[in-house]
Amino acid sequence: MSLGQKGRRLGRDTGARTALLRGLVLALIERERIVTTEHKAKETKKIADRIIDLALANDLHARRQVARVLPDRAAVKRLFATVAPRYQKGRGGYTRITRTAPRRGDAAPMAVLELIK
Repeated sequence: MSLGQKGRRLGRDTGARTALLRGLVLALIERERIVTTEHKAKETKKIADRIIDLALANDLHARRQVARVLPDRAAVKRLFATVAPRYQKGRGGYTRITRTAPRRGDAAPMAVLELIK
């Protein structure tokens, strides 16, 4: 029975799932738009919105917390320098998921995850 479990497993064990989501968030911060499956997009959105909220604090503690999630120093710098200042006035809703056509081959539901300008 899977009572009280939060989030999707995505067919992976904990380490692989964490690595996958870190990579997707990193790609989202670098490119501002990624194409992935719907379930992966929904899980990535949660993490991305959380780290953008942290980046809005713009202090050392927030930077260290973000660095725990993002493995790349350049991405952390980009997040604090260019991405987070865009959302100073906003209160959440930093990303958008748009559903697209199913993937050819296995018909997996696909989506575009992007940072809102």
